[in-house]
Amino acid sequence: MSMQPKGSGEIPAETVRVARAAFPKGSLAIRVRDELGPLFTDEEFADLFPARGKPAWSPGRLALVLVLQFVEGLTDRQAAEAVRARIDFKYALALELADPGFDFSVLSEFRDRLIEAEAVRRVLDGILAAAREKGLLKTAGRARTDSTHVLSAARQLCWLEMVAETLRSALNTVAEQAPEWLAGIAEPDWFKHYATKAEDSRFPQARARRDEVGLRIGRDGTRLLEAVFASGAPHGLRALDEVEILRRVWVQHFHQVGGEVARRDPKDRPPGAMRLVTPYDIEARGSVKRDTFWDGYKIHLTETCEPDTPNLITNVATTDATVPDNVMSEVIHAGLAARDCLPGEHWVDAGYPTATALVTTRHRYGTALHGPVAANTSAQTSTAGGYDQEAFTIDWDQKKVTCPGGATNTTWSNRLSQQGLPVIRVRFSVLDCRPCPVRRECINSSTAERRELRLRHHDEHHALRTARAEQQTDDWKERYKIRAGVEGTISQGVGRCGLRRSRYRGLAKTSLQHQLTGAALNLARIDAHLTETPRARTRTSHFAALRPAEHQLNGAK
Repeated sequence: MSMQPKGSGEIPAETVRVARAAFPKGSLAIRVRDELGPLFTDEEFADLFPARGKPAWSPGRLALVLVLQFVEGLTDRQAAEAVRARIDFKYALALELADPGFDFSVLSEFRDRLIEAEAVRRVLDGILAAAREKGLLKTAGRARTDSTHVLSAARQLCWLEMVAETLRSALNTVAEQAPEWLAGIAEPDWFKHYATKAEDSRFPQARARRDEVGLRIGRDGTRLLEAVFASGAPHGLRALDEVEILRRVWVQHFHQVGGEVARRDPKDRPPGAMRLVTPYDIEARGSVKRDTFWDGYKIHLTETCEPDTPNLITNVATTDATVPDNVMSEVIHAGLAARDCLPGEHWVDAGYPTATALVTTRHRYGTALHGPVAANTSAQTSTAGGYDQEAFTIDWDQKKVTCPGGATNTTWSNRLSQQGLPVIRVRFSVLDCRPCPVRRECINSSTAERRELRLRHHDEHHALRTARAEQQTDDWKERYKIRAGVEGTISQGVGRCGLRRSRYRGLAKTSLQHQLTGAALNLARIDAHLTETPRARTRTSHFAALRPAEHQLNGAK
């Protein structure tokens, strides 16, 4: 298909007349069109289509349909039907009343084009640009960010289901490509065990019997892999995606012990960032956060939080489930900078701030990052009368550190911490520490004969120290309350757009879903602003209101 621009985007007069009569008070689609105008043009998506070919349905209109689809939680079929049948959709899209719309499959094709062209950000960008032009987006003030878990579109599988489905998927694909060859090498029991879905099977309850079933599946999968990679196997089988997935899963969960297939010990398996959890979504990963276990992804939402304008989502970042929040600060701020949406103050929860992030965000982006930083947990801090780092005087220019007893360090060297972060190792002389009268308050180990310090570099050290001191003040605690509002955004995304379950498989498609979710929430919030709908207050159940004060913080999030 080729892209051919479709006119000026002016709404046909008859469509206006009928829409005003049918919706005298307007609707979200009508109000947003009146306030923001045509959000997208065909030219913005010209690179998604070839220069020649059958004319495509207007990509600018398709982009708006995708957003309206997420605003109302519609399937592709329902969204296509709404374009054909609903007057307010025709008004928003500037269509004639008799326009037949498009086949629902066009939406899937258009999403694929957005992903292939790495254009998933354009839809959210278009809405933010229109909002800024109308004075609805103010980014120089405050913003807040939080993350939440997202379940994979593929059903969560127990271990036996996962390995059985991986083998069944590979067998089905090989049967399609080389049926006669597979019939010749298949064991008779394979048709009994793998002809139907694993969820239709009844696995034994006893642990020993379940282990036997797992080993049997492991042997069968190993037998298939050996046959596929043998010299006489049909050409191309080993290149099949399902066969490669089978190979990866078997490497991660099985190995040979004395010539026999055995299940790997959990300590011998790869880390969660590499480990596949389902053959049907190979980019999903398993993770845990406190008491939440899930297979899938994680989304980070950033929004403005100013009292006189709608709170609009300015950045959406999607990762697999194993990526920790503390590595996302740079990604989020780079995304905000690309959209010209950097705030003066950025409020986050305890998962995001690190010493490096505090410094980098301030120096590189001019943004003050605010969030609870990790407390000093050294042994000396927890010991009454102990001498932690705060008790030492540091001369950064001379690279000298003076201890509470007046002794100075003998070495100052650059090192890497256990997490791979650059630190400074400071060591004192045994001759000074051994006779020191406060040695036990300074050196916690009974075997160590001298004190060692590991310091962050100058800017990070002072940023962390300043943040810890500031966060003890009542003023900072009062200002930090602004961050809690972003949890309402997550709740709105879950209720309105199904945020916690991916509609699609794979990181790229899930990321597009989240960009569209952010765009949809923005339209809903702009509409609420236009209709002067008050923001919902935080609801607390009658029983939760009885919670003792000392447990309220522990019970939050």
